[in-house]
Amino acid sequence: MTLRTRPLTTAVRTLGLAAALALALAGCGGGDGGDGGGDGDGGGDIDAGPDAPDVRFSFFVTSLETMRQQSGSQDGFGGDLGGLAGADQICQTAAAGVGFGHKTWRAFLSIYNGGSPLHAIDRIGSGPWYDRNQRLIAENPAGLVAGNRPAGDAATITDLPDEHGTPLTTLGDSHDVLTASNTQGRFDGSSAAHACNDWTDASPGTANIVRLGHSWPAMSGQHWIRTHTARGCSPGVNLVQNGPGTGTSVGAGGGWGGIYCFALEP
Repeated sequence: MTLRTRPLTTAVRTLGLAAALALALAGCGGGDGGDGGGDGDGGGDIDAGPDAPDVRFSFFVTSLETMRQQSGSQDGFGGDLGGLAGADQICQTAAAGVGFGHKTWRAFLSIYNGGSPLHAIDRIGSGPWYDRNQRLIAENPAGLVAGNRPAGDAATITDLPDEHGTPLTTLGDSHDVLTASNTQGRFDGSSAAHACNDWTDASPGTANIVRLGHSWPAMSGQHWIRTHTARGCSPGVNLVQNGPGTGTSVGAGGGWGGIYCFALEP
């Protein structure tokens, strides 16, 4: 009996210690909820189960953070995004970074393609598209090109957000987004130079020929796809309001050479 009783007593003590430890951890927020455990990170419903198929997220502007991280430079990529395939991968990587890499992402960019242009509007599927906060950007391609802003939720279409759901206005003069497209989302130009050599060129390039859109309306243009042109194709970031800026960078007029990203799935 003694031999049987002693192991049982030891087991009970071990279970008691384990229960106490579990209670202590729960009190410190070490379980599935609290301030550091589980799947959430304090972001509310946006970050709860990001891979769930019923979470609607299919549009963003690449953040300054991801462009710096992915390029390995504080100045970002400039006009050399690795071509359309490289630009798509930038979108895919940014989306994966916030839990949505299971969707297929495409960059909203056009290219000359040797005289047989590939148009941004033809690359992104049929919609609908939603921002990270699950607000409607547009129901379909027609809604994207119906006016200066997409035909979606007024709370987001005038201040398009990045992959974190952060509106770009919060970062300063940050509206310029690369597109090389006209108001219908089709290639705007007559040579590859109008798209930074089809998004493979980070040199100064040719000044004022690469078309930009505005993530939020500004004095220099209201349209989200086609407003003014970039000063060049060099990498660079400018978040200060100083008109067209200086130098030859894609960000000189206000931004970092960000791109629009759309998922083929809502």
